[in-house]
Amino acid sequence: MSGAPKLPITVKAEIDLVLVTVTAMGLATRLWGITYPAAVVFDEVYYGQFTSLYMKNIFFIDDSGPPLGHMILAFGAFLGGFDGNFVWNRIGAEYPCSVPVWSLRLLPALAGALSVPLAYQIVVELGYSHLAALGAALLVLCENSLVAQSRFMLLESVLIFFLLLAVLSYLKFHSHHKRSAHFSPSWWFWLLLTGVACACAVGVKYMGLFTYFLLLCVAGAHAWQVIGDPKLSNTAVLYHVVARGAVLVALPVVLYLGFFCLHLKLLYRTGPHDQVMTSAFQASLEGGLARITQGQPLEVSYGSQITLRNVLSQPVPCWLHSHKGNYPIRYGDGRGSSHQQQVTCYPFKDVNNWWIVKDPGRRELVVSNPPRPVRHGDTVQLVHGMTARFLNTHDVAAPMSPHTQEVSCYIDYNISMPAQDLWRVEVVNRESEREVWKTILSEVRLVHINTTAVLKLSGASLPDWGFRQLEVVADKMARGYHQSMAWNVEEHRYGKSHEQKEREVELHSPSQIHVGRNLSFMAKFAELQWKMLTLKNEDSEHKYSSSPLEWITMDTNIAYWLHPTSNAQIHLIGNIVIWSSANVSLCVYAALFLWYLLRRRRRMKDIPEDSWSQWVLVGAVCVGGWAVNYLPFFMMEKTLFLYHYLPALTFEILLPPVVLQHVHDHILRFPAHRHAFSALVLAWLSSVYLVYRSFSPLTYGQPTLSAAELGSLRWKDTWDILVRKR
Repeated sequence: MSGAPKLPITVKAEIDLVLVTVTAMGLATRLWGITYPAAVVFDEVYYGQFTSLYMKNIFFIDDSGPPLGHMILAFGAFLGGFDGNFVWNRIGAEYPCSVPVWSLRLLPALAGALSVPLAYQIVVELGYSHLAALGAALLVLCENSLVAQSRFMLLESVLIFFLLLAVLSYLKFHSHHKRSAHFSPSWWFWLLLTGVACACAVGVKYMGLFTYFLLLCVAGAHAWQVIGDPKLSNTAVLYHVVARGAVLVALPVVLYLGFFCLHLKLLYRTGPHDQVMTSAFQASLEGGLARITQGQPLEVSYGSQITLRNVLSQPVPCWLHSHKGNYPIRYGDGRGSSHQQQVTCYPFKDVNNWWIVKDPGRRELVVSNPPRPVRHGDTVQLVHGMTARFLNTHDVAAPMSPHTQEVSCYIDYNISMPAQDLWRVEVVNRESEREVWKTILSEVRLVHINTTAVLKLSGASLPDWGFRQLEVVADKMARGYHQSMAWNVEEHRYGKSHEQKEREVELHSPSQIHVGRNLSFMAKFAELQWKMLTLKNEDSEHKYSSSPLEWITMDTNIAYWLHPTSNAQIHLIGNIVIWSSANVSLCVYAALFLWYLLRRRRRMKDIPEDSWSQWVLVGAVCVGGWAVNYLPFFMMEKTLFLYHYLPALTFEILLPPVVLQHVHDHILRFPAHRHAFSALVLAWLSSVYLVYRSFSPLTYGQPTLSAAELGSLRWKDTWDILVRKR
């Protein structure tokens, strides 16, 4: 048959055996013995808690970064059948047989292993020889700190993998563009992979933003060249710019939202961290507040019994509260008070948090039939449920914030201090001017009619006479919107009891009227993202914390794990030959770059134009990658550790082979010099391997060293290496 294919059908493939070899070596160095030690290693105590919460679908919030990294660790746990039942309470705790240690550590180890071939390919794509690329791969392979960090349930190796993948993908894309393979399948593939890798890097840790912005700058410079290309039509230029913008900006944003969407889908149960979220967010979770608020009326009406939570939730979540205790006649500074009943913000659920919304024109404290909803702009009185006293403020200075007014529950002492208990309801997040006040969903300001002061949480703690509860004030100077002056109804029921005794019993009982409510994903994402960015844990000094200045010369280390009885131990400690070589290469590159730049300014070109462009691109990728991942830490006010330097270090250690090839090709002129130089490079690589082997017992935790052997590895006095004499 003429149309039949010719037999045999053959496929030809080109395999880079060097790339295959370094990949295999990367897998061997990272995967060998990853189940040792079968105990919690350093920050595994931190990441393990979140992994367990994923396994149990329990909501948590981590202010250190987005959720993708945690989900990757949880996926490894899922593959191993981990049920989340392990208490991550201390470093060194032994893992029972039910904890799949190999699976928990597998994905970070794979990410670390694959970073080796990525380094090889990046140097090739930068235009340097496969020999230089092999040198870069060997440096990543033999860097002890990168090996140690990738062998445990930690995220730095995953972050570095996505950073290198993003850089490689963009370089591949740029190479296709230079070959005029515009809009080909491979052109699109590498551009899309760049966008995906950038999104994943940012999704693992916010540190990924530094490299992402660097790539955007490089892509912007290249796009500017495209715009000025006379060979391209206006339509083609538009397509190029739109394609880059869509894939490098819009796609990462969509994927970033997708990470949070999956995160929230997985964590649908209430947990220990949801107290910092708003009532609406908490009510969207299964259990907890959702169980309490299920069956609540949606619309707040006259006669409604409510609890009011302050939207700020700082320093802690708290609810408007009163109790049978009065302000002291005089404060400690000699100022007098109204001696009225105290009003505070109380950080616990309590029956004294209940208030009744009263119509000033009626005596009833129950909901009519049909209910009359309270709307934006309406005037109400708030009656404390357990004491039947009215929320009040007047021109008396607050106890802790004397520039604001005291807030109290009014007691009639038959003196010339009339009640001032009328409040205007302003729905802050309203969609119309007659918006109904809604349970959980509405944020309201309560504005005092007589003085125009706004009910506000000051955040100050009251003295012992106020039981250390938080101060509530009325602020005349409050303008605009701030969360401290916004309140939302969290618990809500329709009051039915006319008598005070019956009402007190009613306030102790749960409500059962069902009204469903759903919070949109974007609303939940916006709230969660804001909390992650603004929630600050108490930063405290750590034994192994360090400053950025100590990283570059490796004057510090971190003891990750110590055997309880022997000298076996694991440290985050680098290969000092690699770190020193990287620093020297950085200085050499900077000196040569400035020299070439000055010479070119004088119209003297020491290297060909292609080599100069190649040299500039190396600076953007390697030096730029080091700078953007290192310098920002000088401006951060947080506890820092040596592992924060590893992304910057990874970019920096790509430099030595590049600088060495540049010196060999463009500076050394005589064959004898080049031969001698090659011999020195071989000796240098041998020293890299020897240092890696010498420190491998501290990288892998085995074999156990004697006290003398450990002492011989303490090359710097600042290194903290534990030596047991017995």
